Amino acid sequence: MPKELTLKLQVGDVAPAFTVATSGGGKISLADYLGKNVILYFYPKDDTPGCTKEACAFRDGFADFKKRGAVVLGVSTDPVKAHDKFVEKFKLPFLLLADEDKKIVEAYGVWGEKVFMGKKYLGTHRVTFLIGPDGKIKQIWPKVKPEEHAAEVLAAL
Repeated sequence: MPKELTLKLQVGDVAPAFTVATSGGGKISLADYLGKNVILYFYPKDDTPGCTKEACAFRDGFADFKKRGAVVLGVSTDPVKAHDKFVEKFKLPFLLLADEDKKIVEAYGVWGEKVFMGKKYLGTHRVTFLIGPDGKIKQIWPKVKPEEHAAEVLAAL
């Protein structure tokens, strides 16, 4: 079993601010989305089985998220180049954030020890934050099932 992640952020906390490079060569700040619901989902690695299922589920539900005025942002520590390939391969309609210096994963407390096939390593835990229009965390999903997760988030909106 993977080590249980102890989240340092709670519902009601102000979401940590960030500015970061994105897929497609842009740069965004969390502040750019004040006034909207932001789905900030953290995932371990581009183009791996679970991460692909999760990204495609958000892609497939994207129109519904948009209808509800929500913005979907995926975050991993992969570089922009890897994000661009991932976006192109799976036609992802939302931005992926390249947190190469691990500032965002650390600020949100999703970087930590993981265990895979008996080996311990540091990596990004699959956690999603729903950030309200006021910039505060409305909901946190600390345990995500990639294929069902987008529907869970949509239901919370």
